Amino acid sequence: MFKENTEFDIIGLGEVMLRLSPPNKEKISQSETFEKNAGGSELNVVSGAAMLGARSAIITKVPKNKMGHFIRNKIRYGNVSDDYLIYDYSDDKRLGIYYYESGVYPRKSSVIYDRARSSMCSLRLNELPDDIYEKTKVFHVSSITLAIDEGLRADTLEMIKRFHNAGALISFDVNYRAALWSEEEARPVIENVFNYVDLLFVSEETSRRMLQRTGTLEEIMQGYAKDYGCKLVATTRREAISPTRHNFNSKIFFEGKFYEEEPYNNIEVIDRIGSGDAYLAGVLYGLIKTGDIQQALEIGNASSAVKNTVIGDMAASSIDEIMSVIKSHKATGRQDEMVR
Repeated sequence: MFKENTEFDIIGLGEVMLRLSPPNKEKISQSETFEKNAGGSELNVVSGAAMLGARSAIITKVPKNKMGHFIRNKIRYGNVSDDYLIYDYSDDKRLGIYYYESGVYPRKSSVIYDRARSSMCSLRLNELPDDIYEKTKVFHVSSITLAIDEGLRADTLEMIKRFHNAGALISFDVNYRAALWSEEEARPVIENVFNYVDLLFVSEETSRRMLQRTGTLEEIMQGYAKDYGCKLVATTRREAISPTRHNFNSKIFFEGKFYEEEPYNNIEVIDRIGSGDAYLAGVLYGLIKTGDIQQALEIGNASSAVKNTVIGDMAASSIDEIMSVIKSHKATGRQDEMVR
């Protein structure tokens, strides 16, 4: 399925933002201090896969100042190559910011974005080396990158085509954000991208609402493969019992067969941001390293479940930890309360 002898397993393209969060589940309007982290959907994916053991890189653009250096250090901490980190030297350079308020029932979690005209919006195709398209097995991007700037959108579509033509598999997370663009604007752009997508990640809600697909979930997933030639279609299913208690499962369609497992129930949620990205990271890692669809799904589910228990956007699990979680998830009867 994958190209051989590439420098990287996965290269992602996406904005990396500064995340500011009140401590101890305080409200933004109440808190006097904020905890600082780095976050971004594509970075979360390539970093999560790298922590598991894949070789990953990120294409992004940040301001050439101390905040940009903070992001660079976080990228490196995530075991991700910064070979394609581009600096913005312009006078109006800025790092996108988002504020995350963690909810506790009945107060829902919430996000406030401050990302307009960030440095990432000015990234252009000619800032990348010509040989980058040959260097990876998988190119990963989400529709967030397509939404934040029209010029970046056009260049992202061209990057997708160039990676596709060079033999990389295209991994695409629909990840629709209504705060960034309308359903009417997003739908034709995303459907055009589907023509190049090999590994598609899309929620049932997005399929039914924004993409206006009908039928059973299984029929919808099969439809993407039939209509666009997607090799693999993955859909996650999260049931939020409360902001701090979730159930999670997923389903994968590949070569005419569906794959799934028993859900992770009653996950104790410390920080849900990035848990969907952790799922993608686990699935991509599993596909690249094992080639086994069922195992890839199980690694993805476990990675997502564990990420909910970790503060910050980025996953921080080794493959040994994830395999231990999978083993416990499948076990029956009494289990040890502590690993020691």
